[in-house]
Amino acid sequence: MVSLETPVCDFGTPAVDFALPGVDGDVWTLEKCRGEKGLLVMFICNHCPYVKAIRDRLVRDTRELREYGINSVAIMANDPTDYPEDSLDNMRKIAAQEDFPFPYLMDESQETAKAYGAVCTPDFFGYNAKLELQYRGRLDASRKEAAPVDARRDLFEAMVQVARTGKGPQEQIPSMGCSIKWKGEAA
Repeated sequence: MVSLETPVCDFGTPAVDFALPGVDGDVWTLEKCRGEKGLLVMFICNHCPYVKAIRDRLVRDTRELREYGINSVAIMANDPTDYPEDSLDNMRKIAAQEDFPFPYLMDESQETAKAYGAVCTPDFFGYNAKLELQYRGRLDASRKEAAPVDARRDLFEAMVQVARTGKGPQEQIPSMGCSIKWKGEAA
């Protein structure tokens, strides 16, 4: 397992369109996912300890962000051939078990992850109402273990700011997680 950090936010970069199948059987697009005030695009998976440590916080924060007009979508881009825990069937199980309040999509070709420049799980891309990138940071201080319950909610606070002002914070702490498992790379 390789741990990576996300690059700094490239403010204003437009969101990339996609059409990906969800665990609900629908095909989801950027337009179908966006909220009135913005969109949080998350690259996550099932097997990564960094993601497992924050699943409950992801659910809490994305649920609360809807109240601010920010919708969320999660995309799984790992190669399930080498990581069966990340299969579509297991994605369905996790989404149901955790009661995900957002679409959970399979990027089988990995083209969407590449187009976004995703590097790890979790990797967060926060967009404003014009779908311009305003946040590329961490959820909070969690790593492979959840941070204390009173930890600062970096992503939530940043996205509330985006909802209110259209701009993300200038200072952002990168997200850290497991590398995306690209097809053709050794496991």
